[in-house]
Amino acid sequence: MNRLVVRLVLSHLLVALLAAAATFLVVRLLAPALFDESIRMSPMGQGPGGMGGQAGALRQQFGDAVDRALLVGAGVGAGAAAGFGAIAAYRLLAPLRAVRAATRDIAAGRYDTSVPPPRERELAELADDINRLGHALDETETRRVRLLGEVAHEMRTPLTVIDGHVEGMIDGVLPTSATELGLLSDEVRRLRRLAEDLSMLSRTDEGRLELVMARVDLAQVAGRAVERMRPQAEDAGLTLTVDGAAAAPVVADADRLAQVLTNLVGNAIRATGPGGRIDVVCRASGSDALVTVADTGEGLDPADLERVFERFYRSPGRRTPGPDRGSGIGLTIARGIARAHGGEVSAASPGRGRGATFTVRVPLAR
Repeated sequence: MNRLVVRLVLSHLLVALLAAAATFLVVRLLAPALFDESIRMSPMGQGPGGMGGQAGALRQQFGDAVDRALLVGAGVGAGAAAGFGAIAAYRLLAPLRAVRAATRDIAAGRYDTSVPPPRERELAELADDINRLGHALDETETRRVRLLGEVAHEMRTPLTVIDGHVEGMIDGVLPTSATELGLLSDEVRRLRRLAEDLSMLSRTDEGRLELVMARVDLAQVAGRAVERMRPQAEDAGLTLTVDGAAAAPVVADADRLAQVLTNLVGNAIRATGPGGRIDVVCRASGSDALVTVADTGEGLDPADLERVFERFYRSPGRRTPGPDRGSGIGLTIARGIARAHGGEVSAASPGRGRGATFTVRVPLAR
């Protein structure tokens, strides 16, 4: 009774039996009365009394014939209903079996499995949802595998440098000097920064980022972040300006927002060649405080405007492929911090080689 095919067949059979029972009762109640009326209206009903006995016998025979015909008709109808019910159940269960097989394949890790859409609209919508689920899981698994590979790649370079220098010092090939130890210290700091970034990324993804909320002026936070990055911009031959004249009070963690802005300005410095310009502007817009970091650097393709926020994604043709390229998850962390404040970080660019603009949006303090 718990199988859908059995329930469908029984439902068709029950409908047929109810229809047959209703027909039987109506015909059984009306047929004798109609027969008596027709007898009374006929010459047989108006003849001598003997004909009344014949009419009674005919009435009984007619009732028996009707009963047998109705029983045969009810049996044929029930059989036909059961047959059509079985056909309908088979046609309904065939796409459901396909959905079941697809979900089992997806559960087993074969995320490229797809369900062919059936003709029924409701089942087609279910199949489409299953296909979307498989596609989303496939993308998630791809990102997970890529994340592991990229973390291993990010760790491999500093570990190789450290291992080579230490082995050279042990063998006496390299001197144990301040210069060599400084190189090792740089690689260790790079590993530490990667570990800290991964830890913060994990906390932002899981919603465990600790925020010390207070009323602060986002313009002042942006100004301090820019001043910290100004020596680096000047060394790169860039013009770095900040416009924070408009007050933008927000309730936020000043250190976390400073981290976001420092990351955006640092990315702009790495993306902009000597003689370029970076403008940081803070303003209020409606119920939000906005900080824009616009540069005249390498720019972004339209397809990269969202992908740059993915873990370890780097757009092709970057200017800084060397050690100063960052951990690759700074923008991911920046967006996570902004969203933890109820805001957002977005990117815009007119195209490759035409600069890019990153905008931080945080709700204004009420």
